[in-house]
Amino acid sequence: MKVYISADIEGITGTTSWSETELNAPDYHFFQKQMTKEVEAAIEGAILGGATEILLKDAHDSARNLDISNLPVNCKVIRGWTYDPMCMVAGLDSSFNRAIFIGYHSKGGSERNPLAHTLCVTADIKINGEYASEFLINTYAAALHGVPVSFVSGDVGLTEEIETFNPNIVTFATKEGVGNATISVSPRLAIAETKRLVEASMKVSRNNLQVTLPKQFVVEIIYRDHTRAYRNSFYPNATFKPHNTVEFVTDDYFEVLRILQFLT
Repeated sequence: MKVYISADIEGITGTTSWSETELNAPDYHFFQKQMTKEVEAAIEGAILGGATEILLKDAHDSARNLDISNLPVNCKVIRGWTYDPMCMVAGLDSSFNRAIFIGYHSKGGSERNPLAHTLCVTADIKINGEYASEFLINTYAAALHGVPVSFVSGDVGLTEEIETFNPNIVTFATKEGVGNATISVSPRLAIAETKRLVEASMKVSRNNLQVTLPKQFVVEIIYRDHTRAYRNSFYPNATFKPHNTVEFVTDDYFEVLRILQFLT
């Protein structure tokens, strides 16, 4: 059984400030270690649940965050960015049985995590009128290949979003955002529960996990800078909406991933 794991850091236990998420920043080292431990726990849970082959994507910032020295022999890892539209789930295809997201976070425009954003911090993204999270974008990307998401860890705001999206997806809340602060569980608890719940998620039926892609996608990229919005509105088939938004309509979700790759 092949399993795909995508790992971010803003939803890892304890992360609260951007300085704790940036490679080589003074506050980064502990949270790099915690990210690695939570990912290793997910891998262990997946293997206990029947995974025989794992592809791991380091999907935060430089994509060079994880200490890969203890990865099992049946796990491959993608470090750095491929720059193809699959982005945070690069390498995911129909050969995988399910996907797992570790350390994900609330959508841009949300108050539920001080580090909330979607793909970049200079714009927010709406899909079909709703603010979109990286969870939603990447779950739809997996659905393009018929691959369901079985487990997600991250902040409470994200786990509540997932409960309304598909309650069969197993989640674990690492923390809750309050203003510019976070209330986090014990790092040791996060590691133990990630392992246990990932194993449990491997037993959830794929049919119950699989999501159906909408028939049409209206994408709005809402920039902080209206001049950037005007410039990017010249992307093929995109339009400018005053004062700071680019709108793009398509029935092909890969084209959504493509425009997000170029315009965020």
